[in-house]
Amino acid sequence: MKHKQSWAGAVCCFVLFIVVCLSLTLNVKGAFRAAGHPEVGLLFFILPGAAASFFSHRREVLKPLLGAMLAAPCCLLLMRFVFMPTRSLWQELAWLFSAVFWCALGALCFLFISSLFNQHQRRKKN
Repeated sequence: MKHKQSWAGAVCCFVLFIVVCLSLTLNVKGAFRAAGHPEVGLLFFILPGAAASFFSHRREVLKPLLGAMLAAPCCLLLMRFVFMPTRSLWQELAWLFSAVFWCALGALCFLFISSLFNQHQRRKKN
């Protein structure tokens, strides 16, 4: 059970990263307010990182980052071969690398906020 829990963050980030990427790529109306603007939509990649950091063992950052790095090539293949590419390959690669960065930043933000709450709880007990 402990072994499966340690990979929960990577799996969670992998799945959520692909969901956010597909939602932004397909311009799903009503899914995101910035569905027509993929450069603004990059901020939504903070959510998979934060959620994956919550499910990671000991609130790690590397497992969500690994999940995002594994999902990025899958998203690239989906965007290039399943959907009609509207941008060049280099633009899509830059967009996906930015998405991985924002995902890792979301994991770091969640780690920072949870450490603040843990420190506040320890002070409250004493």
